[in-house]
Amino acid sequence: MIALNAPALLSDASLLAEDRELNRSDLVQWLTSNIQRPGIRVDVYVGPRTAAYIGDLVSRGIAPNFAAGWRSALAVGWRGWLTQCVSHCSEPDVLVEVLDISAHSLVQYALDSVSVLREASLAAAMGNAGADAVELIQLIASGAPMTQDFVEERLSYRLARQHVALVLWTDDPHQGSWLDEAVSALRSAAPRRALLVARASAAARWIWISGQELPDFHHLEKTLMEETPVRGAVGRPGHGLEGFKSSHQDALAAQAMLTRLGSGRQFTVYADVELVDSLTKDRAGAQRFVARTLGPLAEAEVTLQQALLTYVQCGFNTTRAASRLYLHRNTVERRVSKANELSVVKVEDNPAHVAAALLVLEIVPGIMGAAST
Repeated sequence: MIALNAPALLSDASLLAEDRELNRSDLVQWLTSNIQRPGIRVDVYVGPRTAAYIGDLVSRGIAPNFAAGWRSALAVGWRGWLTQCVSHCSEPDVLVEVLDISAHSLVQYALDSVSVLREASLAAAMGNAGADAVELIQLIASGAPMTQDFVEERLSYRLARQHVALVLWTDDPHQGSWLDEAVSALRSAAPRRALLVARASAAARWIWISGQELPDFHHLEKTLMEETPVRGAVGRPGHGLEGFKSSHQDALAAQAMLTRLGSGRQFTVYADVELVDSLTKDRAGAQRFVARTLGPLAEAEVTLQQALLTYVQCGFNTTRAASRLYLHRNTVERRVSKANELSVVKVEDNPAHVAAALLVLEIVPGIMGAAST
């Protein structure tokens, strides 16, 4: 529905995923209607999900370019429809008639959709109380010049201290109530710290926590993620306006990485996966890196991979690794030894590469299977 080159959309994985799903739903609606009643004008339906999405765009200060979005959708949709028609119809006269009728119908549906969606967008823009704050946050994240005093006044949030940013989201916009419960739990878990919460979309919240002492990330994970569909990404801590911005950018990058890779990982600290983010921007390159680094270990039991990764993360301390894995020290030693034996690159020679490759496997368990197929 929106132009594919809109920077604010491309930088937000939740909005991008919802945009694609709604585009697909629109084309399916047109196709279903034409199968049932060929050539009949298809009514445009703006349901609660579409209305919520348009509201999210408006609250982010994004002016939807519905015409450009539909031009892109038509190019893809018509190509697929044309391919199917040609492959299933052997009578030229019938094929010409089908394509003629469906072409007029699809173009009309696109024109009607643009008109209806524009009206819905204008209606959503009226009286949107949170739009200014979210738009200001986007300007900060994009590097727009502004003073710290100005931002503090507009957001009613003190910036001259340490901050850590979180992105909380769900994969289903209908589970948005879980996000509000997660925010409430976060407030209870951090009573002596200031929180700034922005409703980025129906399926996402942007959060900043500040104070003299920042919360423990593992405690945050337990507080927010236990028995809920909420997912979370945490940026690195930072100070002042620059830290406010950079921590938020980190959290968004972690969310985008998980979405890009199709990872089901529920909670991610960007500082732990920054190298993985860089490696996996080229999926084929990531596969080669893992294969060349780990060799047979990449296809070995997960328990061996997990033992070696935890051992490195614990500073090569077997006792600490055993405590984190809830295993006996001797069990960890055996698994680490076996894993290191299978690995092409030995952990003592290049622990950073070994840990990075193991992290890729942890975040995207099926990445090597995709390579082999």
